[in-house]
Amino acid sequence: MRRRPKKQKQDGAPKWMTTYADMITLVLVFFILLFSMSQINLDKFEAITESFRNRMILDFYPSAVENKNPADQAEIEGNDEKNNEFDMPPEEVEASQSSEAEAEKEQDLDELKQEIDEYLKENDLSDIIAATNSERGVVLVLEEQLLFETSEAEILEQAKPFLSKVGTLLENIPNFVKVEGHTDNRQISSYRYPSNWELSGARASSVIRYILDNTQDMDPKRFTAVAYGETRPVAPNDSEENWSRNRRVEIVILDPAYENSGS
Repeated sequence: MRRRPKKQKQDGAPKWMTTYADMITLVLVFFILLFSMSQINLDKFEAITESFRNRMILDFYPSAVENKNPADQAEIEGNDEKNNEFDMPPEEVEASQSSEAEAEKEQDLDELKQEIDEYLKENDLSDIIAATNSERGVVLVLEEQLLFETSEAEILEQAKPFLSKVGTLLENIPNFVKVEGHTDNRQISSYRYPSNWELSGARASSVIRYILDNTQDMDPKRFTAVAYGETRPVAPNDSEENWSRNRRVEIVILDPAYENSGS
């Protein structure tokens, strides 16, 4: 009877162990590569951080990624030194932006003022109503004798036609409107108007009420009535002529930027 030959024992580790070791080695190398790629170049990182801090977004400092064409990069940087608006310090940049905003605001006000002047001229109101520019917007000045009897706040009949035209003007302008009543420094004391405060407030309210009642589709929320009494004269209260100038109603077509500032 023949005996089966005995299997010879293999020296070394099993074959599966070799494959497993190779896999573990590859995984280790993979993670070492990931770790090495995650290392940060501190100089470039600080450059990028500084560029964001100054709102320049990599305009000044070199890119964190190496440029394949350094000569092109040098040319771009050279042009930036000549033309980049961020060459100025941040304070000067802000001042420049502020100046541009002011210039745009003045242009808008000038256009609005020109439009109002043309309207007043076309409707024969230039001799009755004075229009001026101010930081608040465009101001229409109506003197007392055109609107009211002395110490009264009822609109005169002869004032109603041109107030209706003012209402048509305001209807075509979307701005908010502040109507201000002013008096001279001579005190009034009556049952209806105990002081100049009540009189100036009543006059401003009368103008708004007439405009709203005689103009279609006018939003009352656009209007504000303000009483200043004698506190804001435009001339010294020392003569009949100056007293007359101080007794007035001002219609301020507010500039949106001034209105949004909360002033």
